[in-house]
Amino acid sequence: MSDDFDVDDVAAMRRENDGKDFRLFMRQQIADGKARREKPAPVKQAKPPGYRPGAWPAGTRPPEAPPQQHSPADWQRAADEYREWLLTADHSELDHPATQRQRCGCPACTPRSEP
Repeated sequence: MSDDFDVDDVAAMRRENDGKDFRLFMRQQIADGKARREKPAPVKQAKPPGYRPGAWPAGTRPPEAPPQQHSPADWQRAADEYREWLLTADHSELDHPATQRQRCGCPACTPRSEP
């Protein structure tokens, strides 16, 4: 029974309407208790035909790596052009404290000194 009702409330429900209110109340209490107690079993999804756990679905394969659009010579030429740009001009934007933290020190970002 709910904590909201006491003995006087139950006695009043029994007296009113020839006890029909009390019977309806008790039926609802029983239904609420069953609903809390009985939970439906989870429905298990059926696996598709040919399912193998951890494998790609039948007739498929992992995606291929995207094709390289630039040859290694193109990348080398771009890095050389960037290094040349670093050497040829006064780049005050590179002296800013925010951009100094962004330089990584890799060969592409490090200007070559002239021999």
